[in-house]
Parts: sequence; C-alpha cells; structure tokens
Amino acid sequence: MKPIRLPEPPSGGMGVPDIFEGGVDVIRRAIVISNGTTAAENQSVGLVRALGLADKLSIYRVTRQRWGVNEWLHWLSRLIRQIFTDSRFANSPPDMKSFPFPGLLSILEEDGEKIASIASETYKTEGPLLIVACGHHTVSIASSVKHLASEKVFVIQVQHPRSCLDRFDLVVTPRHDYYALTASGQQEIPRIFRRWITPQDPPGSNVVFTIGALHQADSTALRLAANAWHDELAPLPKPLLVVNIGGPTRNCKYSSDLATQLVGSLENVLASCGSVIVSFSRRTPKKVFDIVKRDLGGHPKIYIWDGEDPNLHMGQLAWADAFVITADSISMLSEACSTGKPIYVIGSEHCKWKFSAFHKTLRERGAVRPFTGFEDMSNTWSYPPLNDAAEVAAQVRDILAKRGLALGH
Repeated sequence: MKPIRLPEPPSGGMGVPDIFEGGVDVIRRAIVISNGTTAAENQSVGLVRALGLADKLSIYRVTRQRWGVNEWLHWLSRLIRQIFTDSRFANSPPDMKSFPFPGLLSILEEDGEKIASIASETYKTEGPLLIVACGHHTVSIASSVKHLASEKVFVIQVQHPRSCLDRFDLVVTPRHDYYALTASGQQEIPRIFRRWITPQDPPGSNVVFTIGALHQADSTALRLAANAWHDELAPLPKPLLVVNIGGPTRNCKYSSDLATQLVGSLENVLASCGSVIVSFSRRTPKKVFDIVKRDLGGHPKIYIWDGEDPNLHMGQLAWADAFVITADSISMLSEACSTGKPIYVIGSEHCKWKFSAFHKTLRERGAVRPFTGFEDMSNTWSYPPLNDAAEVAAQVRDILAKRGLALGH
C-alpha cells in the first residue's frame, strides 16, 4: 500500500468547519483505491471528476506481487468468501471472525484499516469520506473500509465484485456484466455451468449500470488536451484518422491475421485520409506491432507512435476526425465514444459472450460501424456522445440525497 497523498490534518482555531448544510452531511473529499493499473484507476478518477471532487482527491495504490504468495492468498480469500457468503452471510456484512481462517483474511484487510482510521479520525472536522475503488484487488479492502467505518464513509465499487454486493453502498458496473442472466446468455451457457458464473442474481437497488467503462475523457479534459496538443496535431492534414490497436483477450481472441487484415483495410482508405496516427496498447502482441510497423511505417501519411512519453492519447481523442479501434478494448472504445466522432471497429467477429453484447449496444446507439476498408474517411457522421461518468454521477447524487448526504466543494 503506497499512499499518494493523505488528506491534510485539520489546522488552526477551535471552531468546527461547516460540514453540515441544513442537517445534511456534506462529502467534500474522496479517496480512490486503485489496483495500480491505468485502466482501473482511470475509471475511479473519472467518476470522482464527474462528482466534482477531483481537487480533493487522494489515491491509494494497492500493489500485490503477481503469482506470488499474496496473489494466492487473495484468490483463496475470494474463494472462502464465495463459499460462505452464498448462504450464511447472504443478508449481512461479512464478519472476519466468522470465517475459518480469520488470520488469512486479516492480511488482506489490513490496508482497509488504515483508510477506515483516516475516515474516523477526521469525520468530526471534515465530514464523511467518499471511497471509490476499482479492480478485483481492491474489493476486500473497500469492503473492509465500509465494515469498519460504515457511518463515516460512502463506498462505491466500480466493476462487478462478483459476490456480496451489499458490502458496498453502491456498485457501478457495465450492463453487459449481467449478460449471463439475459435470454441470449442463457442460450450460450450450458445449464451445468450456470451456477459457476456470476452474477447469478438480478441487480439490487444499489447497482448502477453503465454502457462501457468509466474514464477521464470528459469535455473539459478534451478541451484542455486540444489546447495542449494544438501545435503538434492541428497542422496535420485532414481528415486525421486515429488507429488504436489493443490485444487479444479471452473474450476477443485473434491472431496476427487481424493485423494483416487491418493493414490491408488501412491501405485501401489512405486515399481519403489526410493523415493517420497508429498507436498500440500494453497488450498488443509483438507480432501484431511488427506487421503494422513493417507494412505501414514507411508511408508518408502515417505516423506510428512508439509508446514513449509524452503520451498523445488525449490529444488524439481531441483532434481525431475518425477512429479505427480493435474490438478487444472496452476502455478505448468507451473513451472514443465520448467524442461523438465516427468510430470503425475491426475484429468484433472474434468477440463472444459479454463483449458481443457491448458491441451490439454501441451499434444500436449508432456509435460504431464495422471497418471494411471501403470507407471514405472524408464522409463524416455523428451520434450522441457516450457520457457514462456524468450519468452515473447524477445517479450518485440522487442516492446520496436519499441518505441525507450531499456533495460539496
């Protein structure tokens, strides 16, 4: 656990800060519990930004050794919780003493004690604390904070925690996480396997749905990025096509054949492009990178970003006229959809399960079209931008109001 910035201790005078407005408890600060990955952290910070608390934000990054003792302990903890919460603790918060290995769980919960102490010790002077966590490594910690300081925190878990949703005040999750409960999902899943797939129950009142992933690419951030990258990107010939390449996942499997297909389709549309920027994610296989670099790297219209700083991702979102994005990345697609600009997707035929449901939703909204290589990039189209963070923030405010809470600055 590495504290990035702790809330400042109360200072000066004997007076008590005004943390109550007309009998309403006001939340003026937030802590993000991060699993250390950029994608997960962006989701939490994006929601905090939408709630107006970005300038009162502290970040705790949970670092756990992968495939070492801590990783095995974490998964064993989750298994124990799953077994015991299926029945015995289904309607009440988990009590660590009730588990057969309380010492094991306390190793994983000790980080939560630190954050709960901050919430308790500063409550009288600074009011309640908003906790936003994302990623499976943060689930036990966020639930521990809620258990230890329930009256002094409001805990939001982003992404479905897979068990005991009542451990949190709110769970924010994509609607496609409930795909297993839909008619299409029931047809795809053999009955014998259904009991092992979560979630098994319909969403409760503390579940808020999104379409895609939360992120920080709101209108304010895009305006700032447009200014910051003006000198580099504004002079590029139009239309500017941005190509974002991810990497295969278990729900979107593909090989280097997709890279070959992508190269061929890009070559076909180059005549209608002014310029092209190609970038890759950390998950992009070397074979895919090598094919794209070899076949397109020498073209005068094409710039291939090498992954070195500064990262031009936000600049691309702001200045692109259109996007081509591989189907595997919900995060990249969600960010691009916030711009209202044309998005062409390649590789969605390789996706299955809830990824297919996500792509179907985007197509129905008119946000994406398949990339065929026959497009004229000078022909533009638009759709209502996807703004999950703002929509979730509005629902969070309503839920807080019903509990006698409000957001302040």
